[in-house]
Amino acid sequence: MAKKRRIQQHLKGIGILVVSGLLLAMGLLYAFQDRLIFLPTGLPQDYSYTFPVPYEEFTLEAKDGALLNALHFTREDPKGIIVYYHGNAGNLERWGSVVQFFVQKNWEVVVMDYRGYGKSTGERSEKALFSDAQLFYQYARKHFDETKILVYGRSLGTAMATKIASQNQPGHLILETPFFNLYDVARKRFPLLPVKPLLKYQFNSNQYIQSVNCPVTILHGTEDTVVPLVSGEKLFESIPNSHKKMVVVPGGAHNNLVEFPEYLDEIDTLLGTKDI
Repeated sequence: MAKKRRIQQHLKGIGILVVSGLLLAMGLLYAFQDRLIFLPTGLPQDYSYTFPVPYEEFTLEAKDGALLNALHFTREDPKGIIVYYHGNAGNLERWGSVVQFFVQKNWEVVVMDYRGYGKSTGERSEKALFSDAQLFYQYARKHFDETKILVYGRSLGTAMATKIASQNQPGHLILETPFFNLYDVARKRFPLLPVKPLLKYQFNSNQYIQSVNCPVTILHGTEDTVVPLVSGEKLFESIPNSHKKMVVVPGGAHNNLVEFPEYLDEIDTLLGTKDI
């Protein structure tokens, strides 16, 4: 009997440790999820960008007073304008270089920094991020007809891009390495935790995309370990719009699709630049 009691006490102790560990992990996930989702790099307000093509740096003020820094790359005779919502790391120093790929194809590009990134200020929330994203779409509308506006989202930015396309009428929505929703990604990364009630951000792209009326193109690599291909495929399957296309890039990872011919060919088709 004494041995049985010792075993029971030992198992009880293990159970307490497991539960305590799970509670600690849940608390850490809730407290630090901003750091897991967003990886911003700040810049001094007097920082000067340097890019090889003409551009205008500008700032828009949100309703709550947040100041949102952005770049507008201009062309003399552009095919249209791309409103580009970038991924979760870095700032416009990095993303301004990334979008040169599109500028060289004779498209103007507007790319913004989210709150806390680069020179942008303000407290982040899902509502604020979507509201900010709309400000820059409206900026593009002042310069171009909506039929000439392409909304492009990459990784985290696919949530912003999908939301914006759902409440406007752009010419096309392009999503690079998108996810079904944030819960879909989180539950795969933390399979032992009840992540759904812990998430402060939802980013329900699968819901927003139900209201997107323009053509949609999704580009995703088979070797993406950040946002698994299956999440992008689920999002694609949820699109009710018949004008949709899924481009799967064999061997493509999360940040290198531009190195693959499947991506390059599709982008040239979308941008009307196959002969350039």
